Amino acid sequence: MAHSTLVIVPTYNESHNIGRLIEKVMSLGEMHLLIIDDGSPDGTADIVKKKQEQYADALFLIERSGKLGLGTAYVRGFRYALENGYTYICEMDADFSHNPEDLPRLIKEVEKGHTDVAIGSRYADGISIVNWPLSRLILSYSANLYARFITGLPIFDTTAGFKCIHRKVLETISVENIRSNGYAFQIELHFRAWRAGFTLSEVAIIFRERQEGISKMSKSIVWEAIWRVWTLKIQSIMGML
Repeated sequence: MAHSTLVIVPTYNESHNIGRLIEKVMSLGEMHLLIIDDGSPDGTADIVKKKQEQYADALFLIERSGKLGLGTAYVRGFRYALENGYTYICEMDADFSHNPEDLPRLIKEVEKGHTDVAIGSRYADGISIVNWPLSRLILSYSANLYARFITGLPIFDTTAGFKCIHRKVLETISVENIRSNGYAFQIELHFRAWRAGFTLSEVAIIFRERQEGISKMSKSIVWEAIWRVWTLKIQSIMGML
């Protein structure tokens, strides 16, 4: 395959953002983009299909029948990446909270062999978050402290959803075994990679709250993250990961 990098972006009701995001990622050059849409009723997938006329060899779309969750979307994307021979696999949100211009920095860290998983971190250099209410900032920061304490992960941003992963990591940890589906998915991915002996490093980014659309955060996502870290820790101790 001529291109070695795939950027995976799960979507649900991102019609306000997805067209601009595609244009921006495509302007960065040597990477492919995979959109995984969970049956968005706002026409997100239709916008992607229209853009495919312009970027037929670099823009791909997987449509799913309903809102099946972030974790299963990424697992589906990882499987696609491995099946199609990509070496560097990136995760990114569709809402511009992650700046696409940071992608080359993350990819370069893995390409140069500096790390196996390069994480775009909100907390590696203090707190780099713009336009979050104080309540959400406290919740996120506390959740990361909690996850680090329970799991022992050597990173500050355990729930980061912006990263570049070398394919050998995904091949080794068997992504089909990842059970988490909300933000706990990111904790579990990091934990499984770390426990398998891979290196994780953080690249400081500025995270900006979405300008269009609505957040996908919910109480169920928060509760899943709370109990899931204990499950991971116990499975690790018992050699069940």
